[in-house]
Amino acid sequence: MGILETIHGPRDLDRLTDRELVQLAAEVRAFLVANVAKTGGHLGPNLGVVETTIAIHRVFDSPRDAIVFDTGHQSYVHKLLTGRQDFSKLRQRGGMAGYPQRSESEHDIVESSHASSSLSWADGISRAFELTGQKDRHVIAVVGDGALTGGMTWEALNNISDDNNRRLIIVVNDNGRSYAPTIGGMARFLNTVRTRRGYRNLYLTSRRAFDKLGTPGRSFYRGVRGGLHGFLSRFVNNEALYSNLDIKYIGPVHGHDLQAMEEALRQAKNYGAPVIVHAITQKGRGYEPALRDAADQFHSVGQIDPETGEPTGSSSKQAWTDVFSDEIVRLAEKDPKIVGVTAAMLRPTGLHRLAERFPERVHDVGIAEQHAATSAAGLAYGGLHPVVAIYATFMNRAFDQVLMDVGLHKAGVTFVLDRAGVTGPDGPSHHGIWDLAILQVVPDIRLAAPRDGTRFREELGEAVAVDDAPTVLRFPKGAVQPDIDAVRRLEDGVDVLREGDRKDVLLVTVGPMADLGLKVADRLAAQGIGATVVDPRWVVPVPKSILALAAEHRIVVTIEDGIRVGGIGTRVRQDLREAGIDTAVDELGLPDAFIEHASRDEILEDAGLTPQKIARDLVAQVLGSRVPIARPLPADAPADAASADADSAASAGDAASSDASAPSTADASDASDESRADAPKKRRA
Repeated sequence: MGILETIHGPRDLDRLTDRELVQLAAEVRAFLVANVAKTGGHLGPNLGVVETTIAIHRVFDSPRDAIVFDTGHQSYVHKLLTGRQDFSKLRQRGGMAGYPQRSESEHDIVESSHASSSLSWADGISRAFELTGQKDRHVIAVVGDGALTGGMTWEALNNISDDNNRRLIIVVNDNGRSYAPTIGGMARFLNTVRTRRGYRNLYLTSRRAFDKLGTPGRSFYRGVRGGLHGFLSRFVNNEALYSNLDIKYIGPVHGHDLQAMEEALRQAKNYGAPVIVHAITQKGRGYEPALRDAADQFHSVGQIDPETGEPTGSSSKQAWTDVFSDEIVRLAEKDPKIVGVTAAMLRPTGLHRLAERFPERVHDVGIAEQHAATSAAGLAYGGLHPVVAIYATFMNRAFDQVLMDVGLHKAGVTFVLDRAGVTGPDGPSHHGIWDLAILQVVPDIRLAAPRDGTRFREELGEAVAVDDAPTVLRFPKGAVQPDIDAVRRLEDGVDVLREGDRKDVLLVTVGPMADLGLKVADRLAAQGIGATVVDPRWVVPVPKSILALAAEHRIVVTIEDGIRVGGIGTRVRQDLREAGIDTAVDELGLPDAFIEHASRDEILEDAGLTPQKIARDLVAQVLGSRVPIARPLPADAPADAASADADSAASAGDAASSDASAPSTADASDASDESRADAPKKRRA
């Protein structure tokens, strides 16, 4: 039996000797490589924090002492040491989450995987401990150097430094990288600390000298190491970064030297006030394939061969990110005003190719989405067209800037949102399901959701041509599905993908949900129900032709992979009511819930977004046994009534709103679909 198998909780570490701790670290690395290779996950970051995590759990008493991981992708070692060693279904339904999760363990505190928030959590927790008399409890925040590029960390540090009586330890896990090499002035300063010859030479010389004295010398060395660190920090001016914050600084410490890390953490623990412990680590430590990976040291991997690090069973299909990566270069070659902006995700979002082609035209601002959005507004004011590429989930952080800096100033900025919709294994805080609901409230914003690669190229070209309002393109994680050609394109750009022989159901599909809509239409046709399937391409504002088509059909169904609350379906229904069109609308999408990790297909099935479920419900709605009920087309209506409605749909809203005597069935339907179940409704003229 190995040592790792005997670790069921942090206190099992207390009995281990120095030699056994080194062996444990090796076993942890071997375990991570073998298991993450089977499931995929964040491998490189966890290989880099093995000794640091062991030292934290040796010195502190979790969960009484609260350990907070910034982003949490480096918490696998923490999970192992707190008794969770079944990685067989990591990030899969029913298996362990890829981030800390309170339902898994009392040792997990912060579940959100958005960066730069840990110090704010630590500030609040430590302040609560102080105010409630729990002065013997410590808070430890483990934050990567990349997270220090986010503004929240400095807001938190400003407040932490204002109250120096709390037992708060900030462990800076400094590996010089977030996803890729960390950028900015912070990174340049830490680079000088990491590589300063005076520190390294004095450290190595002193250690060799004490090693010659044998075991007593090594013990004495460990005892004075903290003092030596303090001396070295002043000798090489490493405290300069934090000198104005009035926070004790210990470091730099060799993050893979267990004894050094323990000593530094014990000093911090005994100090009785906020302390920064600066640990120098190596991402991908101990695994040669990760160290050779120049892109991101295996930050996140799919299934790989543990021996070679090569991906197994990888798809040859082109990814959405690759389509964007190629197209933005092509557009930038034709238009010198196009510049790229990203927030510490140059390669994950695909902007690296633009950076290789035009290095001076790509700006990586670090983990600072708010700054990225407002900086982009400034770039637009200066005559450029910035394309801001970030993950959809991180767009949530920049909403105020999109609203007040970009939207209010009518800045021509294009936001390209990768990983929109359900992302699957990364769990609640990585799903990109809120962007459509959040962003559509920005006045004059234009939102596009391409269904395939060809449409993405079209819509990106259309987006960068807009210079008087923000534009947004969103696309999902994974491979691009085959192109879906339109039957015809309407004057306002809406693509009609399928037309049935009857106008029973209008299926309005958002982006890649077009394929689902076509499958639903096939099933309806088999039941004698006619369906029209459309892809608006630009979903906000709602194209006028969608309103006209809705007036011709008995029921409208919107299908999107964002949340239903405030989603595109809601917008379509509101616009229909404003235009005086009383066609029933069924809004299909995801629930307003934090959706646990599972595969994309599993999550969509749970939400009822399958051809079988949607078609079954629609049959019931057309037959009148399920609300919202499809209206019957008036039998005595003139043959050209539908086309007349279509022509007048855009202007009907004004007439309806000015007619005080008009019946209020539209308003009632918004309040309660159930109240409409007993009586068929007529369309307003």
